[in-house]
Amino acid sequence: MTYYPVINTEATGKRIKELCRHNKISVNDVKEFMGFENPQAIYKWQRGESLPSIDNFYALSKLLNVPIDSIIISEDDSGGSSSDFCFMYSPGRGRDELYTRDEDEVIKLRV
Repeated sequence: MTYYPVINTEATGKRIKELCRHNKISVNDVKEFMGFENPQAIYKWQRGESLPSIDNFYALSKLLNVPIDSIIISEDDSGGSSSDFCFMYSPGRGRDELYTRDEDEVIKLRV
């Protein structure tokens, strides 16, 4: 039997909110970047009530400076927690670095 991947909307919404908070990007900043009239769609994404379109996922990935697949959490990943996604301070560089865990490997997403 073939597994059909499904996006976990609630966990993905939390990930969007976490990434925005880490990057100090407000809902209003996202609204303006996306060219939306009001922020309701963004709040729905963050609450897991809906998902961004593929175009909006792409725009979010550019705004947040991460790959799309680091924003999306699938149902089979939902057993994981935000601890699978972490920010680490790089002392010599004076900035945070973004990492995610892929099975037993830690992957740097952004410098």
